[in-house]
Amino acid sequence: MGTPKSPQPVRLIVGILSANDELAAHAKQKLLERFGPIDLEMQPVPFAHTNYYKDELGENPLRSFLSFENKIEREAIATIKLETNEMEKIWNRQVNLDPGYITLGQFFLATTKDQRHRVYLGQGIFAEVTLYFENGHFHPFGWTYPDYKSEAYVKFLEKARERLAYHIATGHPYSMRGK
Repeated sequence: MGTPKSPQPVRLIVGILSANDELAAHAKQKLLERFGPIDLEMQPVPFAHTNYYKDELGENPLRSFLSFENKIEREAIATIKLETNEMEKIWNRQVNLDPGYITLGQFFLATTKDQRHRVYLGQGIFAEVTLYFENGHFHPFGWTYPDYKSEAYVKFLEKARERLAYHIATGHPYSMRGK
């Protein structure tokens, strides 16, 4: 029989999707104020995988990611998703925020949508294991959104994982602010 124990804290990752640079910058600032220092940031890349957000975000939205230095407890992701949904309302959904978290073995996204491969967390929020880490790289599942299979996203998440691994091994943040 196994003994229950709490898992290690994880690194919060938030995707920002918007066609409005000013609103995206405002969203980044709000996230920084709420979740603390940014450990790693992916510069915006075109989001051309679907037109699902066209009516809300307009033409040619860009996606960026933020990885936060402060680790979180895994259970916090449901509340964080509710908070980011409230933030989206401020900008009339012209900014889409996708929180998730990274462990040494997986990347999870929080969502309000139920599907067969998602686990209910409570408060109307589900978790989807989106990528798994094996043989030095993140890999997708059959259900992984096409953009999360892209080289840019995977490289960013692998770098965020590397920093998390360093933090876990040494107890020190992998801080390269300004680099």
